[in-house]
Amino acid sequence: MAFLLALAPIILILVLMVGLRWSAARAGGAGYLSALLIAVLFFGAGPELLAYAHTKALLLSLDVLMIIWAAFLLYRVADEAGAIRTIGRALPQLTADQGMQALIIGWVFASFLQGVGGFGVPVAVIAPILVGLGFTPLAAVIIPSVGHGWAVTFGSLASSFQALIAATGRTGEELAPMAALFLGLSAFGVGFLVAHAAGGRAAMRRLVVPVIVLGVIMAVVQYFTAIAGLWNVAAFLAGLVGLVVCFPLARRYKGLQSQSQEGSVSVRTVSIALSGYVILVTITLLVQVIPVVKELLGHVTLKVDFPEVTTGLGLIAQNAYVTAAGAGRTITVFRHAGAVLVYASILAFAIYAWAGLYKTGAVGRVLNGTLRRVMSSSVSIASMVAMAVIMEHAGMTEVLARGLAEGAGQMFPLVAPWIGAIGAFMTGSNTNSNVVFGALQLRTAQLLGYQVALILAAQTAGAGLASVMAPTKIVVGASTAGMAGREGEVLRKLLGYVGLLVGFISILTMLGALIGNR
Repeated sequence: MAFLLALAPIILILVLMVGLRWSAARAGGAGYLSALLIAVLFFGAGPELLAYAHTKALLLSLDVLMIIWAAFLLYRVADEAGAIRTIGRALPQLTADQGMQALIIGWVFASFLQGVGGFGVPVAVIAPILVGLGFTPLAAVIIPSVGHGWAVTFGSLASSFQALIAATGRTGEELAPMAALFLGLSAFGVGFLVAHAAGGRAAMRRLVVPVIVLGVIMAVVQYFTAIAGLWNVAAFLAGLVGLVVCFPLARRYKGLQSQSQEGSVSVRTVSIALSGYVILVTITLLVQVIPVVKELLGHVTLKVDFPEVTTGLGLIAQNAYVTAAGAGRTITVFRHAGAVLVYASILAFAIYAWAGLYKTGAVGRVLNGTLRRVMSSSVSIASMVAMAVIMEHAGMTEVLARGLAEGAGQMFPLVAPWIGAIGAFMTGSNTNSNVVFGALQLRTAQLLGYQVALILAAQTAGAGLASVMAPTKIVVGASTAGMAGREGEVLRKLLGYVGLLVGFISILTMLGALIGNR
């Protein structure tokens, strides 16, 4: 009974979003209210516990939302200047080979866009480009959808990874290596599946070399950037380096006809378009690497110390559940990843304005576009964070973890990525899945004796790869490729590709457990 009650808020979100097609914001609010009522009525959560839980949830939400808001602000600054369109126009000029176009635009460029923007941007930007190059509408949606999944966790300036850190209380230094390893290995599968979506098995065989070369380059760059503590630019740098490598590779795969040079984009124009993101990398390195700058920006922090809180004996709870005293999420205001993104946005805007790329009213359009796009996701994240923190403080997460540990037992490593994948599908994002299931996966790993970093890597990798088939993202992709009303076709096609990728992560997790991660 306790397990079913603890599971009820999660099941409610799943039913509302998948069954009744509610938005993540509405479903998240319902899940939060149900968790609140169950915590009070059945698990003995009192007013003091709830007050501290909500305060902690507010800090955790702010930590994640600062990155999301600022990341999309930078994307809007670049998009309003036409920088994204410029890069998109330049890439098809490299080759007329459709398979190679799919790899360059639908995999590498999609990963780059996920690194700097996210929020469905890769599919929305790339699908129309591929349709214009002669791809079928279905392929034009499938290719970038599959292509950017491996970059989701460290994309959007690592907002999903930051959510995992916030939800579990573990450090990025502990979690980054295993997560980057799993995602880097999945990049090869992503590359081959993109080639398959573009031209079937023949394309997969013909493009083995570029898939391996690009996979190695992007996986290695993301891995070493992440373990160096620069995880907020790991996917972005991987995509950027991948784009650079595409130039010599494309010369070997020109296709039967040379791409028309009509409307070609100059190197200067592309350089200006990329300048905003060069600024981002520069500022990030300055803040993270130079001690004087790091110290100067680290003086102002938001930090709250919370006392120990205990539940009463509810209708279900047999014993009181104790949450130990400790500090909540510490936010270093001026050194936060969100602040770094704001600095980069301001400087990027200045460069694009100097280059004459803005029309009158650009500032208003950038700000209004940012607010409209992030509002709904902000509400859903805040409500789901509050739900997760209440469940943790009330002992509901503990009940779920013990139930999963007893049910899955030694097979739990195979199950862990699918929990993340289901969470991403039902909540619409890797970020939300990490918030909802991060603490649950952590506690289950501890109860079963598995290495926490291994199971949490499985959680976020499964969630990132499966987030591409969230209903909201499918709707966006289908609408931009002229497939409105045919979203079911897209979902059916994606299920096979995503199932293979998440299954691969399951195998990796089980191997990691067997090799000694106990």
